[in-house]
Amino acid sequence: MAAESFAKTSWGWQLSQLQRQLGEWLEYQISRWRSPFGGNLPNWSILPWVENLLIFMFWILLLLFSVWVVGKLWQEFSPYIYSQFTKVNNKNNNTTDTQPKNVSVAEWLERSQQFYRQGNYGDACRCLYLATLQYLHDTKVIPKKASRTDGEYLQLLQLSATPIQPYETLITTHEQLCFSDRTISSDNYQQCQQAYGEITSNELRVKS
Repeated sequence: MAAESFAKTSWGWQLSQLQRQLGEWLEYQISRWRSPFGGNLPNWSILPWVENLLIFMFWILLLLFSVWVVGKLWQEFSPYIYSQFTKVNNKNNNTTDTQPKNVSVAEWLERSQQFYRQGNYGDACRCLYLATLQYLHDTKVIPKKASRTDGEYLQLLQLSATPIQPYETLITTHEQLCFSDRTISSDNYQQCQQAYGEITSNELRVKS
């Protein structure tokens, strides 16, 4: 019973049903065309090859129509598809860019100075923040980890008995860069630079 039900609803069965219905429709149209003439026309029906030709032409026209519809839909929605694809690529690229790279403290400080001279105080502060994270990693105070948040850094710094105020200055400025529209000024940069100096000087005093 299940096999019989599947056979009756298969694509092949539906196609044969459609062809049969199309043939019957053509026969019906011919009979309507003959009826006004009564018995004056010979009693003939569609030849099998003519019926097959008409069915073939019907499928060709249906295929061409489907291609035309798909082309119109693609023309209509392709800009949206491309824009979504671009957003995904940009998101992936941004994620890759935010991963920690092997940049030395000296390089971060040099970049910070370059941004400062250009008047880009936000990126200058961000470089000081990244220099601090690299400094913590190099001195084995807190190993660098991509998934670690600013709050986690502060908690670990409190546990390490390290003076926390300079770090709070840098981390707070970094959070403002990431989560607010506040403009970073030259004064903010000076505060961050001073905080970084305090961090390194405190570490040198501890070692001495």
